[in-house]
Amino acid sequence: MKVQQIFGLAILLALALSTVQAQDTVRYTGKTLVNADYHHGQLTPVVGVHSMQTLRANREHPELAENFGWTYNHAPMLAYWNNRFYVEYLSNKVGESIPPGQTLLQSSKDGYAWTKPDVIFPVYRIPDGTTKEGRTDVAKDLDAVMHQRMGFYVSTKNIFLVLGFYAISFDAKDDPNDGHGIGRAVREIQADGTYGPIYFIHYNPGYSEKNTRYPYYTKSKRKAFIEACNELLASKLMTQQWNEEADRKDPLITLQKQYKAFSYYHLPDGRVVGLWKNALTAISTDNGKSWPESAFRAPGFVNSNAKIWGQKTPDGHFATVYNPSEYRWPLAISTSKNGLDYTDLSLVNGEITPMRYGGNYKSYGPQYVRGIEEGNGKPDDGKVWVTYSMNKEDIWVSGIPVPVITTINTHVNDDFSKMPADKALALWNIYSPLWAPVKVENGNLVLKDRDPFDYAKAERVFLASSKLSTSFSITPKQDNFGLMEIELQDDKGMATVRLTFDTAGVLSAKAGARYKNFLKYKAGETYNIKLKLNTTNRFYTITVNGKDVLTGLAFQPVANVSRIVFRTGDVRRFPDIDTPADQIYDLKNAGEAEKKEAVYLIKYLKTEGL
Repeated sequence: MKVQQIFGLAILLALALSTVQAQDTVRYTGKTLVNADYHHGQLTPVVGVHSMQTLRANREHPELAENFGWTYNHAPMLAYWNNRFYVEYLSNKVGESIPPGQTLLQSSKDGYAWTKPDVIFPVYRIPDGTTKEGRTDVAKDLDAVMHQRMGFYVSTKNIFLVLGFYAISFDAKDDPNDGHGIGRAVREIQADGTYGPIYFIHYNPGYSEKNTRYPYYTKSKRKAFIEACNELLASKLMTQQWNEEADRKDPLITLQKQYKAFSYYHLPDGRVVGLWKNALTAISTDNGKSWPESAFRAPGFVNSNAKIWGQKTPDGHFATVYNPSEYRWPLAISTSKNGLDYTDLSLVNGEITPMRYGGNYKSYGPQYVRGIEEGNGKPDDGKVWVTYSMNKEDIWVSGIPVPVITTINTHVNDDFSKMPADKALALWNIYSPLWAPVKVENGNLVLKDRDPFDYAKAERVFLASSKLSTSFSITPKQDNFGLMEIELQDDKGMATVRLTFDTAGVLSAKAGARYKNFLKYKAGETYNIKLKLNTTNRFYTITVNGKDVLTGLAFQPVANVSRIVFRTGDVRRFPDIDTPADQIYDLKNAGEAEKKEAVYLIKYLKTEGL
């Protein structure tokens, strides 16, 4: 064979090998990218996502939060067991890595109403005189901080474990996941909601029963608990999650390189996809007993130093949920049919509330997302459920319907007085803070708001239209406070028409930089509004209770509109991509609610083409 032929064959083989290798990895091949100048990234929302706040931090009124008033709340984990959702999160008084720290637990029957947090792993006092390798500090009156990358484990015999890691952090810049912490604690959650005793399941070097507060798990008198712990310790996929916090040469950890925040899922052929921060990925062929020598960045994925979550979805496909930008916003989902090729990118949560309390390393945005790990339960509703923190301050969950869809090919005819309350919002997207809830009550979609820093929001996707007639009713229960904005938007969240029920009893429409006032409204009266829009010439008309009240020009051009948004607050644009990363100040009256609660009732919504 000629040299040229051999050389050519070698090139072909190399290309073929590189093609096979390229195909055998997680990658994003979609064309949608985020514009981080917008909190929602100009992503199209997944139809039917419901986002609920489970904890609202409150230093001024701890009794309204978790009874402590701690304002750094982060790294939540999620499980579904015994027909209940469970969220575990870590908490510090003010900022990241600054003791004292503890871990709290909430639960919910339906994912919407959540219990007040319980302390599941309390503050742990570090013995005076304790030192840490690599530092000269000596502990004096020092408490531990928590740092866990794994929250829950359900054994094959249905024993439900909750775990947390006690770490040492001497100051704001110290690293609690440097391998020099104390150890991983574990306890059992019983079927009746009570908690078993706390044990250590794994010690870091230098620690044992002799110099720690809690006994080793083998001292438990409950055989089933010990068996569950042994089962957990034997699972390489479970202990791989302990990588950062464990000793750097811990034999429990298979891949000991310092890749952060491991999550995983199984492919149909039994292989395991691993995902880490910065969209690092690798594939294990033996259930986590071994991994390639190095992970590498998943081609096409955009992800910074925040967690990425991956899982098989209830419809048999796959999803990754993460912040697809160099910022910790927006929160998005990408889907795949085979677990390797991710082809789309859609919005889960595009809100950023004001950070009410400043603190060390408190990043803006919905972040550090985690779903329900394999084996940790499957909710009956068939949704993908995820949890995350907002601004490392408040805790949220979102229920994401599958299959993931972003378009509706029909118009809307929703009458809440004729729809079952538990199904009426199936095609609505809701954003529901604790102090600004969104619910269906007494035949109405009800948006309430007593939160000075946040708002309630409900939006409905419909058939994209350049000529549209939309009709809806609004009953404001007040006319001298509160705010309701109604927008028609395109699929990227660009508004073209905005109506406002303002704080002075005036209904107005945005007209460029100004507003046109066209109606005085009264508390308790119902306003049946019909809005006809032509996006081609930007003209629209409004009738209220059958009377023509306004002909206007859309304040911003769009090709068509595909959703309507009801929101009890102004558009938010802070923070932006140029906002300093660290906020060291608190907002005034951060823990106070409005003295009066604004309430708006929506009875029906109808859209049709013109």
